[in-house]
Amino acid sequence: MRAVGLYEFGEPDVLQIIDLPDQHAGPGEIRVRVHAAAVNPADVLMRAGVHAQMLAGTPGPYVPGMDIAGVVDEIGPGTATDLRVGDPVMAVVMPMGTAAGGYAEHKVLPADWVARAPRGFDHASAATLPMNGLTALLTVDELALPAGSVLAVVGAAGMLGSYLVQLAKKAGLTVIADAAPGDEERVRGFGADQVVARGSEVVEHLRARYPDGVDAVADVAIHGPRLSEAVRDGGIFVRFRSAEEPGGYEYDDGGRVTVHTTFVPDYFGRTDKLNRIRELAEAGVLAPRVAQTYSPAQAGDAHRRFAAGGVRGRLVITF
Repeated sequence: MRAVGLYEFGEPDVLQIIDLPDQHAGPGEIRVRVHAAAVNPADVLMRAGVHAQMLAGTPGPYVPGMDIAGVVDEIGPGTATDLRVGDPVMAVVMPMGTAAGGYAEHKVLPADWVARAPRGFDHASAATLPMNGLTALLTVDELALPAGSVLAVVGAAGMLGSYLVQLAKKAGLTVIADAAPGDEERVRGFGADQVVARGSEVVEHLRARYPDGVDAVADVAIHGPRLSEAVRDGGIFVRFRSAEEPGGYEYDDGGRVTVHTTFVPDYFGRTDKLNRIRELAEAGVLAPRVAQTYSPAQAGDAHRRFAAGGVRGRLVITF
């Protein structure tokens, strides 16, 4: 089985095509013939060695990849599923372990980690949905804000930010988002009601529109704890990385606002939530964006392009 992996952590050049033993589905499992694997920030961090300590004692090769799309090509004995061999599917993958990630031609997963792909979507587009879609859905679900509440999304032009804007609008929220001049039209297209300038003064821009503060802020861009100053007293400040993660930060304002850290693994194994993402995509609420596709031999190029910044949409490796 062909895969893209690494034996040592480092720059994008450590990624190489490797040959892995074939996997087969056991009881409760589904094997997916992977046709597309999205490149996520977590993949880049893993390749660079950010999680090396967590993998200490686990032999390589290490295979990145948390988002896949393809077709079912094997169902394990006794597996409870309405999927059939040949069905187009998407899935979320946990890559921590030997050859555990999604940059591979086949992936065996628990059946409840796999869901039917949206009708009419190609594999590359479907592969952009699971991780970011689940993260955005979990955020909106846990915020549980009443319709009409004001949510500020900082980092709205990126993949997660765009999904969050779209789902927040579906939930009846008023969304104010940030954008660079070249992204303003794009962010409005996601459904943002108001757009303010991106940058170091985003707190001032938000407060100018809402002097008492917004009901909640989602710090998709990892702007930092000062962003909480845009939230009203008693409001909610959402961050997407804990203090222990790269780019994460400590936060304590004495309880003026509620701090929430979105932890997407809470929705891993939730077929109902993956199916909800599918339904929202089919309804046009979620609009996947593929920036560029790469062959497995070009995986290093995909990681370099991601690290350069400014990507609008997802880079996808196709098998």
